[in-house]
Amino acid sequence: MVAFCLCLGLSLFLTLCLGKVGGLALAADERLFLPLTLEFLDEYQLQESRYKDTVVGGFSGITYSPPEDSYYIISDDRSQYSPARFYKAKIKIDGQKISDVILEDVVFLRDENGNFYPENTIDAEGIAYSPRQTLFVSSEGVADRKIPPFINEYDLQGNLISQLPIPPKYIPTDGKKGIQNNLGFESLAIKADGFSPQPSFRLFTATEAALSQDVDLINNPQTNLNARFLHYLVNNNPILLGEYLYKIDPAGPTTLYNGVCDLLALPEEGYLLSLERTFGMKGYGAKIFQILIGNASDITSQESLNKNNNLTPIRKKLLLDLGQLGIKLDNVEGMALGPRLADGSQSLIVVSDNNFAPNERQKNQFLLFKLRKS
Repeated sequence: MVAFCLCLGLSLFLTLCLGKVGGLALAADERLFLPLTLEFLDEYQLQESRYKDTVVGGFSGITYSPPEDSYYIISDDRSQYSPARFYKAKIKIDGQKISDVILEDVVFLRDENGNFYPENTIDAEGIAYSPRQTLFVSSEGVADRKIPPFINEYDLQGNLISQLPIPPKYIPTDGKKGIQNNLGFESLAIKADGFSPQPSFRLFTATEAALSQDVDLINNPQTNLNARFLHYLVNNNPILLGEYLYKIDPAGPTTLYNGVCDLLALPEEGYLLSLERTFGMKGYGAKIFQILIGNASDITSQESLNKNNNLTPIRKKLLLDLGQLGIKLDNVEGMALGPRLADGSQSLIVVSDNNFAPNERQKNQFLLFKLRKS
């Protein structure tokens, strides 16, 4: 009886100690994140369905050009309704409201031969304004047609300037390797110190879900949530600095789809925001996370993640669940930091992809947020 009590007491002591240590570790991990808050301010719906003979829609990514005080919005049209393109727009913010979204121009993307992209050869999803006053665009490719993904640089007139190297493991082949169909490079972000011309800067993207060779749906369906995050150094000879495991949040039983749809680099070194979007029987949902890439395992050499369970993923912290905003959320896919608001805080714009559906079904939705340190 005495021995039992001693064992019980020791067990309780160890439990309390381990719990305390675990709590301290959790608290320490929390202190790694920036003290950010994200406040929803306003919703705006763009009513135009056509602009300069193009179908307005498929807004999958957005980026802000400080020198012009304008936004560039990529359409994910696979050159089916109109040639692959991006739009230039003004977003008028009065106080804490979006008073207007004005389309200023539409620019068609051109390939290395100076031609428009043929139908189903491109699926442009991400866009980022660079310090070189150019635009980087990510394409998911078209995996079921074995069209590879890309990350290309274009001038503001849509002409191709350069192409980033894509590792072979991302190139679709026989369905057993490379990006999954419609789950490639949806996101794109650039980290730059200011927007004056710079010799080099960092660029980030992530797969929307796992690569084909990283998925084991029979033994572990959760492996489809293992996205890959890529970190590039862009200069005259751009290189891939590293790849990291990004764990997508598990979704509920009514969710049909879950994935990473955009990234946003913060001014602080090593910190970004990520946008995860869900779709299911209850409609669309989305969450914005603060992420920290420091101390994550470099998986550049990992051709497949199925046999390695000892990887440290990118740290994540939920910043805001957009499903709790009290509005009907559309298919939000892109986000960008805009200008400072009247009170000096940072504006953040989120935009939705209407899937080129009739207006009564889906909208070109713009959401305005206030981002600040608490």
